Amino acid sequence: MGYRLAELAELVGGRVEGDPERAVETIRTLEGAGPADLSFLTSPRYRAQAAASRAGALLVGKALADRAGLGRDLLVVDDPGYALALLLARLHPDDPRSRREAGVHPTAILEPGCVVDPTAHVGPYVVIGADSRIGAGAAVHAFVAIGRGCVVGEGAVLHPHAVLYDGTEVGAAAIVHAGVVLGADGFGYATHGGVHHKVPQVGRVVVEAEVEIGANSTVDRATLGDTRIGAGTKVDNLVQVGHNVQVGRHCILCGQAGIAGSARLGDGVVLAGQSGVAGHIELGDRVQVAAKSAALASVEAGKAVAGIPAVEIRKWRRQTALVSRLEEMSRRLRALERKLGESAADSEAGEED
Repeated sequence: MGYRLAELAELVGGRVEGDPERAVETIRTLEGAGPADLSFLTSPRYRAQAAASRAGALLVGKALADRAGLGRDLLVVDDPGYALALLLARLHPDDPRSRREAGVHPTAILEPGCVVDPTAHVGPYVVIGADSRIGAGAAVHAFVAIGRGCVVGEGAVLHPHAVLYDGTEVGAAAIVHAGVVLGADGFGYATHGGVHHKVPQVGRVVVEAEVEIGANSTVDRATLGDTRIGAGTKVDNLVQVGHNVQVGRHCILCGQAGIAGSARLGDGVVLAGQSGVAGHIELGDRVQVAAKSAALASVEAGKAVAGIPAVEIRKWRRQTALVSRLEEMSRRLRALERKLGESAADSEAGEED
């Protein structure tokens, strides 16, 4: 079903520059869009591609709203990323990848005492352990393994081959992607007499509401108590969260980030790709750790840090600028040493005369 551009503007609180009656059928990339499609421009680096696109209209932020330069109708909004999310949900409400009929597949194995809500979907070859509960409207896809005493909240989605160890709790509307492991033993050993002795990990993992965890990420169970991922946090693929870690609400953990045991992250923390957090430290609310950086000490709320070890980002930029000049500075230092050496030799020769 198509929409008028004016209708879409009303949905996202934007304005139309151009023809408000333009019909929009769907949203496509700049390269794939045609005259009946809406595409989007969220970064100035893609302005040339946007100008060359065949899209009938473009979703843009106010800073990029140059209709003359882009040569087409525009849907101008304050926050293009958020507007795009709203529009995709409206224009693709029946994505077949998200539809699953209620019921339990005959190949699924349900151990005694587990409870599956009649509106939930349990796919082929799923195993659900004793005393676990699957909430209303939840979707447990093929080959998921759920241990004993687990809770899967209302509307949560577990994609194929996800594993929940005993006692794991997944909150309402959370999304757990393929290959995720929640509740594996924390990496805890006591070395005595040169031998590593396993410290029993008897806690659990709690994933709160509306968390999303990307494919092949892992969250280890606590030694005691809970390893916890706060509500609304989004975790990318291949992220490691160690035992007893506490992650606040609405954090972003990008791909290949790693958090060592017992670290605490406040609300709104961002870990960029391949960044790391040392164990037993605390990152305050809204801390940002740059890509490939290592936070080895606690960081105050609101700070952005970078480097190994991570320091305040402005200091890191100055250090990086100095490193880029080291070769030149080394040449100048050697030249100065030679000059001083020659001057000293001339002085000694003058004294002998």
